[in-house]
Amino acid sequence: MANSASSRPLRVAIIGAGPAGVYAADILTKAERDFEVSIDLFEAYPAPYGLIRYGVAPDHPRIKGIVKALHKVLDRGDIRFLGNVTYGRDLFLSDIRSFYDAVIFSTGAIKDAPLNVPGVELEGSYGAADFVSWYDGNPDVPREWPLEAREVAVIGNGNVALDVARMLSKHADDLLVTEIPENVYQGLKASPVTDVHIFGRRGPAQVKFTPLELRELSHSRDVEIIQYPEDFEFDAASDEAIRTNNQVKTMVNTMTNWLADEPEEGAKPASRRLHLHFLHSPVEIQGTDGKVSGMRFERMELDGTGNVRGTGEMIDYPLQAVYRAIGYFGSELPEVGFDPRRGVIPNQAGRVAGADGEPIPGLYATGWIKRGPVGLIGHTKGDALETIGCLLEDKDTLPPAENPSEDAVTSLLESRGVKYTTWAGWLKLDAHEVSLGAAASTDSLSRERVKVVPRDEMVAVSTNSQELPA
Repeated sequence: MANSASSRPLRVAIIGAGPAGVYAADILTKAERDFEVSIDLFEAYPAPYGLIRYGVAPDHPRIKGIVKALHKVLDRGDIRFLGNVTYGRDLFLSDIRSFYDAVIFSTGAIKDAPLNVPGVELEGSYGAADFVSWYDGNPDVPREWPLEAREVAVIGNGNVALDVARMLSKHADDLLVTEIPENVYQGLKASPVTDVHIFGRRGPAQVKFTPLELRELSHSRDVEIIQYPEDFEFDAASDEAIRTNNQVKTMVNTMTNWLADEPEEGAKPASRRLHLHFLHSPVEIQGTDGKVSGMRFERMELDGTGNVRGTGEMIDYPLQAVYRAIGYFGSELPEVGFDPRRGVIPNQAGRVAGADGEPIPGLYATGWIKRGPVGLIGHTKGDALETIGCLLEDKDTLPPAENPSEDAVTSLLESRGVKYTTWAGWLKLDAHEVSLGAAASTDSLSRERVKVVPRDEMVAVSTNSQELPA
């Protein structure tokens, strides 16, 4: 009974300070229990929030509400945030075992799922996750992005595909009200894009969008939404989904209304167009001189069950860039098992499983690295509830930490030269970004913040280790 009679708090490390990690920490602090807990929340980036900061388009309307909720949890002071600490480089499993009774991995999924078609290796073929990291100012990706294409394809029918297409087609000046970094603004402003095509394999009733994200497409200034009547095919399963699912009904109604819209007489044509294509299955990315020059699709048809089958008809589109947005994929963590097919840590209800399939005492997982990158951000709360429930059930049999002092882990990081950041440091960086936004605002444009991108600068601002830029 490792911890049942212990007078000290239960020490728990959480690896990953995105929504999944914060939700897990919050649920654990609020759980009914007769013992104290001490939680350290580690993050590889100098700033918290994970996917919210580095995986969602800056003009997304829900960001502010989620950030406020996460901020409220971390600002209480009962969860310690330690940023700029990378698991497997700065801190290892043996360290965590020494300092903590349990660890929860909440590292998410940040890689692109593969698109297995010929030509995917061509110059101009990109993963959507990489592009999202660029426009969200991820400190670990190059500051430049080759925005040279006039005609672009986005492959996928989920919210990430919509985000990528909207960012590619939207005028850069209209993004200045967001926290968009300066290098991203300059890159998008110079883009020559005229047409962005979103391709989905199934029909309008089978899309994985959500209504809010779909409606956002129509809010872009000087961007015309173009759809094709032949794509609006509905089978028995589609009709049933429209009848029984309000979300599907809403989205199909939105798209059919767009289809019926007629341009106002005498209206100036939009300078950019966003095309929605359905029933298109990728066959090949075509290239010339090693660069993307087009893409071939097979025309699909619904089979009555909501699934599709090929018709044998091939359609080619001239394109100079292709973004695959067919899903995210988890990354393997050192010293922890990994399922390469699903991109997750093998687990049983959140208990990390070993090679023999049995739970490893003291190791847990939550969020996308637990169940795969499906569902909305809020769905990770259910994951966290299940995982925390298992941890609490296991409390009395957890392997006890050899050195549970809260100072032990920070002393180790300092001895290794790790410039870790804290919650107080994030508040400084947060205020600094807001001040940059104020300085960039004009009488006609209010900027809430400008995101700091370079890792060194983020750490310097957070730790007050250098003069801040004027």
